[in-house]
Amino acid sequence: MPTPMTVEGAEQLREELAHLKTVVRPDIVKAIAEAREHGDLRENAEYHAAKDQQGLTEARIRLIEARLSDAQIIDIAKIRPTGKVVFGATVTLIDLDNEEEARYKIVGEDEASIKEGKISVMSPLARAMIGKSEGDAVSVETPQGSRDYEIDGITHE
Repeated sequence: MPTPMTVEGAEQLREELAHLKTVVRPDIVKAIAEAREHGDLRENAEYHAAKDQQGLTEARIRLIEARLSDAQIIDIAKIRPTGKVVFGATVTLIDLDNEEEARYKIVGEDEASIKEGKISVMSPLARAMIGKSEGDAVSVETPQGSRDYEIDGITHE
């Protein structure tokens, strides 16, 4: 099943992939070559560290390539607003317990960052909001108990 991803999320992964392939990978190859020049590889910490870094980098490259090949890239700007919460929408919520406002963009799992106000489409809050309209109440179970919100606004940004 394809994994949903925003256009921005796909672009960030493509940029990271290009950086890994054009900057990080050549630097590691250079570090391995320099470490080999130091002689006995069995006791060469620089060589082993560079080889470990190479393994991690190659694994990350494979992961990004797999995620991009499996992604269903969704451009929220091309989706006609229906007044309902959908993947890629930015939702303004009012916490009904304390009247605090929160704003979240619903994104793919790889893009989620609570610091940036982006929550995964698989999160309990996003799952509770999908398909709801402005003015609807949303109840979410959290480790601290049930939280109730009202959807105050939905935008396609």
